[in-house]
Parts: sequence; C-alpha cells; structure tokens
Amino acid sequence: MKQRRLGTQGLQVSEISLGCMGMSEFYGPADEAEALAAIDRALELGVTMLDTADIYGYGDNERLVGRALRGRRDRVVVATKFGIRRRKDDPGYRGISGRPEYVREACEASLARLGLDCIDLYYVHRVDAQVPIEDTVGAMAELVRAGKLRWLGLSEPSPATLRRAHAVHPISAVQTEYSLWSRDPERALLPALRELGVGFVAYSPLGRGFLTGAIRSAEALADDDFRRGQPRFQGENLARNLAIVDALRRIAARLRVTPAQLALAWVLAQGEDIVPIPGTKRRSYVEENLAAAALELSPAELAQVEAAAPCEAVAGTRYTDMSFVDRDSGPR
Repeated sequence: MKQRRLGTQGLQVSEISLGCMGMSEFYGPADEAEALAAIDRALELGVTMLDTADIYGYGDNERLVGRALRGRRDRVVVATKFGIRRRKDDPGYRGISGRPEYVREACEASLARLGLDCIDLYYVHRVDAQVPIEDTVGAMAELVRAGKLRWLGLSEPSPATLRRAHAVHPISAVQTEYSLWSRDPERALLPALRELGVGFVAYSPLGRGFLTGAIRSAEALADDDFRRGQPRFQGENLARNLAIVDALRRIAARLRVTPAQLALAWVLAQGEDIVPIPGTKRRSYVEENLAAAALELSPAELAQVEAAAPCEAVAGTRYTDMSFVDRDSGPR
C-alpha cells in the first residue's frame, strides 16, 4: 500500500485507510468478532490509519480500536475526534463543545478508552460556534506540548475557520465528506487546504455505501440504520440518485471493477494529498475497497465518471440537520 502525506508536519498514512464508525453503531447490528477480523485484514493489507471518534457507540468504537491495536501500536496511526456530545439516557440529543476544559477532558477519556499514552491525529469533530476556534485549538496545542497528541485536525470546517485554526497551531488534516455525490469541498475548502499545506481525509467516499450499488431502497436497511432517515435515501431523491449509481455501475462493468472500486479510484485520482477512509465492518469489503488502490483511471475514464455523476444531479442534502456543519463551508 502506497503512503500519502497529510500536512507538512510529518504525518504519512496509507493512501486508503479505514473508517471504523460502522463497526459499533449507525449501520445496523454490530459484530465485534468480525469487526476485529476486518481490522486485522486491513492491517495485513497495508492500512496504517484507523479512524474513530469518542461518540461512536458511546465510546465503544474507541475501545474496539484499542483492543485491535494490542501488540502492534507502532504500526498504526490512530485518529479520533471530540466535540460532539451525546447522552445515553437521551439518544436524540446532540450537542457541541469546543471549550478548552472540555478538550482536555475529552482527550483524557479517549486515551483511556484506546489504552494509549498519545493520540496520533486528534480532530475537532464539529466546530463550536459559541467558542472561538482559537481557544479550542489553543487547548489542543497545549496537549501536543504535553505529549498527549501528535498532530491536529478539523472535521467539516469552513475555509475561514481553517485559516484561523492553522494560525494558532499547524493543522495536519481536515476531514470532510467527499465522494462522487458530495463534491462541495472542491469549491473553496480544497483550494484553501492546498494553499496552507493541509492534507484532506475524505470520509464517506462511497456515499455512505450508496455508491456501491447495493442499496436500492431505504426499507431494505436495518431498522436502526441511520441512513433510513437521511434525505438522499428518501423518495424522489432516492430515485434520482439511483440513476447516477446505475450509470456508474455500467462504467464499472466495462472496466471489470466493482462500483465501489470505481468510486474510490476516482477519489484517489483527485490529488496525492487526499486519503479516503471507506468504512466497513466486514473483511470481504475491506479487501474489495483496498483493491481500488491498484486501479488507475485514465483522463478519458475520469471524464466518463464525472459525466455520469455531475454535482448538480445529486438530490437531497447530506444530513437531515445541517446546522452541525460550519456555516461558511459552502453548498450543502
């Protein structure tokens, strides 16, 4: 597996890395044994970064990643996030905190769950509009100096927020949704990242699984699958988006690859500073996704893919509630 550089502070990771969120929550029933086996297989195939967050499974995902790391800590870049708050006694509750004292509290809790002395890449999961980003990143910088963190990141920031944060402490990576059906970062965020020398981690590069072609209706998803309530999986939006996926499936068939591999190869082709983190909880999908690294699309093939999935054709917003996205981050 080739390596890609994120930022200019020395962070390098596998060009395709692994998102672990769905192993604990959001995408139907969890299977811890299979999830651990999937992580094992990913590491065997050359993945060097595992992505998690403190809210996934109310902390269970960090514990899972911590168990998977035992005996091979030095082979893995651990990326986790803080800032979104949840309550077990109120599953519908979502809050955001970037307060300096909470930064320190959340970091210590994540270190304990992961079983680590230092987190490699620590993200602000969502920007707190009530707290200056300078205060949040300033607290993170203190944790870098204390040896608790190595590199800093932001998730879903606006270009303006990114610039303010980067002025306080170098930001190595920004994580935002990016795929053939979520190309918002191309307008303003990606140019800002490249100007500042910040790497880009693309989450949901398979469109929450939709670009695999396997999802034909929201009703076919598990009852507790959060995608059932997301706008792009609903009604007329779904019908319009299925037409895009069907066009991509035809291109994939001609190239003798899977739609997932085609979608990932497209993301990889958008720049050496971009690292997709497709999430899965099964070994078979780990193997399928990582095989995309061997697929190099020609300029003509890239043009065909983009013609099949034009930005303006995607129907529906990314989330039901877009208030959790930094207001200046562009179209939604």
